[in-house]
Amino acid sequence: MSDVADVPEIGRDGHRLPTLWAAGLLSSLGFAATAAVTLIVPDVVPWGSTALFAWICAGSALLLLMLSASLVSLPERFQNRVKAAGPWLVAIGVWLLLWEISTAKLGWLPKPFFSPPQGLLQVYVSDGPRLLICILYSLRLWGLGFLSGIAVGYALGLALGWSPRFSYWGMPILKLIGPVPASAWIPVTFFFFPSTFHASIFIVALSSGIPVAILTASGVGSINRAYYDVARTMGAGDWYQITHIAMPGSLPHVFVGLFMGLYYSFAVLVVAEMLGAKYGLGWYIQFQTAYSGYANVYATLIIMAAICAGLVKLLFIIRGRLLGWQTGFIA
Repeated sequence: MSDVADVPEIGRDGHRLPTLWAAGLLSSLGFAATAAVTLIVPDVVPWGSTALFAWICAGSALLLLMLSASLVSLPERFQNRVKAAGPWLVAIGVWLLLWEISTAKLGWLPKPFFSPPQGLLQVYVSDGPRLLICILYSLRLWGLGFLSGIAVGYALGLALGWSPRFSYWGMPILKLIGPVPASAWIPVTFFFFPSTFHASIFIVALSSGIPVAILTASGVGSINRAYYDVARTMGAGDWYQITHIAMPGSLPHVFVGLFMGLYYSFAVLVVAEMLGAKYGLGWYIQFQTAYSGYANVYATLIIMAAICAGLVKLLFIIRGRLLGWQTGFIA
């Protein structure tokens, strides 16, 4: 099915008429319908930022309409990216319309357990400064835990994959600790660490370091032994073999561990911030849940999902730069 609407390509004067991007037109209609329903149909329960949400949807509809008419005149690379997002834009427009109707307009999904789109927008408008502080606190905690965890995990994985003796003693212990959820170590962290902040860093580091260690060891062990034999024949020492063969050759496995560690660490972050933190997205979720502020909880979950998706995208970019020589061989 073509992504361009069926309109005449040749006008009466013989000139080629511009074509319309069908998905952009449909998504524009979806956003416009959402804006109209939001403004015209009364709410069952009053919500803040209703007019602001309607104007955002109307502006999005106008932008998509303009884009659908002018897409063919834009660079081809940009066209391909926009067209690839077309079905998602249509789905988002329809989803917002159904979401608005089922919550704010008809009350099928009642307050406080469910919130319409403008309810989440109102959270960002009214509680934005505190959410920003929580984001910064969470990023600090997560960054310290994740970076320290992957650093230790990578070094440990290299040692496990390189040294058979170290692997003999270390791998069984790692396999024993690995399946245990990081949150299960909370009672131990209270004893060994001087503050809840340091204990939280340890839990995040543990959740990210273990998959990196296991996958790094697997990557080093999967390298063809012929490479090491050739290097030793040419006089290369152990350190040269580690830095020039083991480390580059294990990178595809290492990045798999990094992706796993990233997701695990974000899942643990909420639990880690419930140990007594005064700020942070996990703390904010717990605080709002206690007061039935479910709109605030949903708004915070969207923030966490956006941050995690951004970090995953960044990790993909880094992997593409470091593993560009393997293009076509790895996903």
